[in-house]
Amino acid sequence: MTGNELLRKLRRYAKEHGIRLRLVSHRGKGSHVTLYLGARRTVLKDRKQEIGPGLLNAILRQLGIEKHDID
Repeated sequence: MTGNELLRKLRRYAKEHGIRLRLVSHRGKGSHVTLYLGARRTVLKDRKQEIGPGLLNAILRQLGIEKHDID
């Protein structure tokens, strides 16, 4: 899954659950951005590249979401 695909799924999840999702590009370095989902946050790397399974699990854990919630 690429960063853009993850972002699309997170936007749908946030809309369904009434949670605010926002990206802050000036809080990242290079191609990284800070992603806020409600009160939780994580860093999302280059959105055009593939996200490995370990990093995907870490991002979802930081946001408090289970993988099956966004599939």
